[in-house]
Amino acid sequence: MRRTHLLAASALTVAVASAAPAAVAGDAPSASASAKTIKVSGGEYWFRLSSRSAPKGRVTFRFTNKGSIKHDFKIAGKKSRLIGKGKTTSITVRLRTGRYRYVCTVQGHAAAGMKGKFRVR
Repeated sequence: MRRTHLLAASALTVAVASAAPAAVAGDAPSASASAKTIKVSGGEYWFRLSSRSAPKGRVTFRFTNKGSIKHDFKIAGKKSRLIGKGKTTSITVRLRTGRYRYVCTVQGHAAAGMKGKFRVR
């Protein structure tokens, strides 16, 4: 009889232990799905985005300067650091559905072509 209780307790322990990783693994995709990262490269005088749209919510823009002079990236009122050649910086913004203009705020750069529109669905 004692052996039956030990066997039942062991089975219960194994069942609980094997269920815990499944719950954690199930939570991970929903957490990462709520944030989107857009890669942005820019130079004299252009921007290239890995995607021109994203679902509403938190969006991180990871900007890499491919040019030879300093640039920044601004969208939805949030501006990145001014960075030099080969450097990368990031900004994260919470976006609602709509269209957003992005620009380089260095004087004359947007007028020369460092601008565009980003769509949030």
